[in-house]
Amino acid sequence: MLARGNRITRGAEYKAVVRGGARCAAAHTVTYVVATTEDRPARFGFIVSKQVGSAVTRNTVRRRLKAVCAEALPQVRPGADVVIRALPSAAAADFAALRTEVTRCLSRRAAA
Repeated sequence: MLARGNRITRGAEYKAVVRGGARCAAAHTVTYVVATTEDRPARFGFIVSKQVGSAVTRNTVRRRLKAVCAEALPQVRPGADVVIRALPSAAAADFAALRTEVTRCLSRRAAA
């Protein structure tokens, strides 16, 4: 699980990352990354819309994405802000597929 210091919590912060971040698209997710020079841990945010499925499905997808990001946290540069948007196809994707996509995008855009 991601600690409080590793989460993006404000809507304005989400908007800044999505609008100004480097984008990496995959089959089930779109990852946005803004690299800052601030001396703080990397932060993650997740966008899982109702198009993904029911509340149970959305929460399952969100938990999987959080687990993948918690695993990848040591490889992400400090100060980076990452927002991961789940596409509707993420509902049918298994954990391994999500891990592969997110890890690839993080290594391309936010590697330490």
